[in-house]
Amino acid sequence: MESSMFTNQNAMFIETRRTVRKYAKREVSGELVNTLLATASRTQTMGNLQLYSVVVTRSPEMKQRLAPAHFNQPMVTEAPVVLTFCADFRRTTTWCEQRQANPGYDNFLSFINAATDALLYCQTFCNLAEAEGLGLCFLGTTVYMPQMIIDTLQLPKLVMPVATITLGWPDEQPQLTDRLPLEAIVHNETYHDPAPSDIDAFYGYKEQLPENRQFVSINNKQTLAQVFTDCRYTRKDNEALSATLIEALKNQGFL
Repeated sequence: MESSMFTNQNAMFIETRRTVRKYAKREVSGELVNTLLATASRTQTMGNLQLYSVVVTRSPEMKQRLAPAHFNQPMVTEAPVVLTFCADFRRTTTWCEQRQANPGYDNFLSFINAATDALLYCQTFCNLAEAEGLGLCFLGTTVYMPQMIIDTLQLPKLVMPVATITLGWPDEQPQLTDRLPLEAIVHNETYHDPAPSDIDAFYGYKEQLPENRQFVSINNKQTLAQVFTDCRYTRKDNEALSATLIEALKNQGFL
C-alpha cells in the first residue's frame, strides 16, 4: 500500500520533470514564491540553524548584471524570477556575537555545512515549485564565477553563493533526459568499484542515444566520454575555476 501511494502521488511529477529554459511572459507572484520558500524551510538542516539565505532577483537591471556570471545564458534575463541560494553563516555568527557567544564558523567545515543546508533547501524548493506547475533551470555556473555574483548581490563575509535557479511558467516541454540505471549509483553495505563490464552496462544506453552519438560526431571525438573531458569539462577549466572558487572562499572568510 505504501509503495503504491508513493508511485501514484510523489513519483508522478519527479519521474517526468524537465529542465525548463523558456518561460511564458506571465508573472510569478511574490506571494507564491514566498509561500514556496516558507514551505521549503521545513527541510532538514544542521542543528536547526538554517544556514542559508536566498536572494530573489526580479528587476531586469539586476538580472542583466547577473547574466555574465552565468555565461549570459538567455534564461537568466528572460525568466521572471532568478533565485540565488547562499551558504550563510553570517546571520548565525552575528546572533552568537550578540548573545555573548564566541562563534568559530570562519572555516571550510562551516562552509561545507552551510552549503549542504543551502542545497537541501534549494532542492526542496525546486520540488515544491515544480509540483505547482512552475518550470525551472538549475544553473551550475554559480560556482564558476562566484566573485561576480558576490559583488553584484553585495554578499558580505561568511555568505557564499552555491546555487542559482531561473523560475517561471513553462513555455516549452523539452524531452526527458536519460538517467543511469539504479545499479550504477546504489552500493549495498560497501562501495563496489565498477569493473569494465559494469561501466559498459551502466553507460551503454547513454552512449547509443542518437543525440549523444551526434555530440561525438560534431566534436570529432571517438567516445562520448571524450566530449566531456576534452570539450565540456576540461582539466584546464576545472583547475582555473577551482582557483577562482578558492579565492572567493578566502574573500568571504571561509578559508
